Amino acid sequence: MDTTPVLLNPLGWTFDADLLRRHDRPGPRYTSYPTAPHFHDGYGPADFRSAVDRSNAAGRPLSLYVHVPYCTSPCFYCGCNRVISRDRSKGERYVDQVLVEAGRVAPLFDAGREVIQLHLGGGTPNFLEPQQLRRLIEGLASRFRFSERAERDFSIELDPRSVSVADIGLLAELGFNRASLGVQDFDPEVQQAINRVQGVDETMAIIQACRDNGMRSVNVDLIYGLPRQTLAGFGRTLDTVMAVRPDRLAIYGYAHLPHMFKAQRQIHDADLPDPEQKLALLGLAVERLSAAGYQYIGMDHFALPDEDLSQAQRAGSLHRNFMGYTTHADSDLLGLGVSAISRIDNSYSQNPRDLKEWEARIAAEELPVWRGLELDADDLLRAELIQQLMCHGRVDGRALAQRHAVDFDTYFAEELQSLQGLQQDGLASYRDGVVAATRQGRPLLRLIAMCFDRYLKAAQQPARYSRAIG
Repeated sequence: MDTTPVLLNPLGWTFDADLLRRHDRPGPRYTSYPTAPHFHDGYGPADFRSAVDRSNAAGRPLSLYVHVPYCTSPCFYCGCNRVISRDRSKGERYVDQVLVEAGRVAPLFDAGREVIQLHLGGGTPNFLEPQQLRRLIEGLASRFRFSERAERDFSIELDPRSVSVADIGLLAELGFNRASLGVQDFDPEVQQAINRVQGVDETMAIIQACRDNGMRSVNVDLIYGLPRQTLAGFGRTLDTVMAVRPDRLAIYGYAHLPHMFKAQRQIHDADLPDPEQKLALLGLAVERLSAAGYQYIGMDHFALPDEDLSQAQRAGSLHRNFMGYTTHADSDLLGLGVSAISRIDNSYSQNPRDLKEWEARIAAEELPVWRGLELDADDLLRAELIQQLMCHGRVDGRALAQRHAVDFDTYFAEELQSLQGLQQDGLASYRDGVVAATRQGRPLLRLIAMCFDRYLKAAQQPARYSRAIG
């Protein structure tokens, strides 16, 4: 008999290990719908230009995402698109190429459209030397109209091992007001196993520098399910992080997919926690975050109650895209750099994932659009439904159906039938036209969303996804 406790907490969901264990299976993370595996190479530069023309008519603000692929060493757990190099001069060439791409794309957008959000992700954005970062940001500012509004979000992902306190001052000077720091785990045994040795003091110094330089939000990334991870060691990491109260926390489950990511082949299966241990690690994180007063945002994200994400969730304006959870739902997303994805008007587009191919398209004076997708009416309906589920844990089906001129129960009859299994186990509910996750079902939002994913049902060869929990 399972004696694992059910943890009741103010995060907005109930941790029930038995239910999580029985329903944990692979599925999309829904940073988009349709998801990226369904993009196709029939979508090209002409489609992208048409999408920009339509978006100009709407006049929404812009969000910019810049992908910096370089890292100086491989973290064995990583599944991101990155290039390993210790040659920092490559950053100079990369900045040149991103600015060429920006110079090619920016004139397509009306000059009055302001950039309300900027995010540098990777890879390791602070692979770029300070002068390279300055040139990148000032170059983007000369090509786009950066917002001066107080609510603008300019954020960057940082590796604390390769950034200094002085660098944080430069980032603040360049306009960055949010930072996300990768920690994963402070336990020395885990750090050795994942090839990421990182000191507590250096990490805490960067967090303090972010605050001293006026950044209004600091996020810390942790991962559960890593090799050699134990409850005692992860508990110490949680205590250390909780002591500085980051504004946001992401607690990711490690997805071991060595057939897809070569670096993960350095991790020995025998060193990984078994499914029971992995659930216990997640339960420990939930318990500590609950005690510390964090609000559950969705998926693996948490925030303090007065943080912007928490406020947006309570106000019903939270949004989810390729940058994660965001408060800027009313903006078009433009991705720059290798592998970057854009959502312009009702279409997605993606740059080549291979660095040399992206560079070749830049050199050929092309828009580097590799693949994409134009959303049809059904896509838009389901995208809105899944967006509301992932951000708020519920969707008013009748209001949604009215906006899209369909009858909800009739249109989604098959989907509501497939939802019944989750309802019977107390993970989801459907009453008075509202589909909602229960407290027990909140950590399994992906599974509820999957019931409404038309592409999953149609796929003859399903894409390989990480597991919903384990």
